[in-house]
Amino acid sequence: MARQKAVEMSASVKKRNRRRNLTAYLFIAPNFVGFAVFTMIPIVVAVGMSFCKWDGSNPAEFIGLDNFISLFRDTFFVNSLFNTFLYCIGTVPLTLIVALTLAVLLNQKIRGRSVFRVVSCIPYVSSIIAVTTVWRMIFHPAKGPVNALLYYAFQVPKGDLPQWFTGHLIIMSYILFSLWKSMGYYMVIYLAGLQGISGELYEAGNLDGANSWQKFRYITWPQLRPTTFFVIIIMTIACFKIYDTAVLLAGGGNMSTSSMVLVSFIYQEAFTKWNMGYASAAAIILFLIVLLVTLFQFKNESKYTND
Repeated sequence: MARQKAVEMSASVKKRNRRRNLTAYLFIAPNFVGFAVFTMIPIVVAVGMSFCKWDGSNPAEFIGLDNFISLFRDTFFVNSLFNTFLYCIGTVPLTLIVALTLAVLLNQKIRGRSVFRVVSCIPYVSSIIAVTTVWRMIFHPAKGPVNALLYYAFQVPKGDLPQWFTGHLIIMSYILFSLWKSMGYYMVIYLAGLQGISGELYEAGNLDGANSWQKFRYITWPQLRPTTFFVIIIMTIACFKIYDTAVLLAGGGNMSTSSMVLVSFIYQEAFTKWNMGYASAAAIILFLIVLLVTLFQFKNESKYTND
């Protein structure tokens, strides 16, 4: 009798567990299907296509590693890769420093800090087209207020005024624009990190006679290392994915070697020249670069965390 009841209870528990598991699977199924359809399958197809020559209409022709070999002999690809790294190296530390500085300042009890917080986030939440239009107006070579200031206040000759959206200054324009647009977002992340620091640490610092710099160096910065690690990761990935900023600031169309970045190179090869296999090979290289950089950062995670 007791054994029969135990068997019935075991069967009931198993049935209840199956029902609970089925409910959980049904909840995660839409996300899993979306991930498989829009992420995993395209990655697998891109990997296979990178070893082929295909124009999107004729049958694909397997060519092995020819696409990868040709890429590193392609001046446009090498320049786009260099420009992307240059943009990343310039954007990440500069944005981190500015966002952290703003967060520390706006974490103080100052009048109007809520207004400053909102204003700092306006470029980030605004349309990318709107903010790039404003940016192009501000830095317009002939009519922009920046060059007008250089001309009238600093007596820079008209022939020497910087052309912000051409030549070697275009990457600097990308960096400054990205700083202006995204600093508010990363400032909010740092503000959240600052709110999590115990006030007792600062009280102990005051008792020890620490000044503002010493409190930042020995209390604030160490406590913000996990936040900094997170910011560096997401900012680095975002930098390697730059596309809309480059296209809108450079004027779109066929971009020059000085303005080309890796994603715009991939788009141009895939949807302008219809070199699908060639573009897929470039996309795989971009994927591997981001993966290696991210793995390197996670390997050195202990330097950024408090553990």
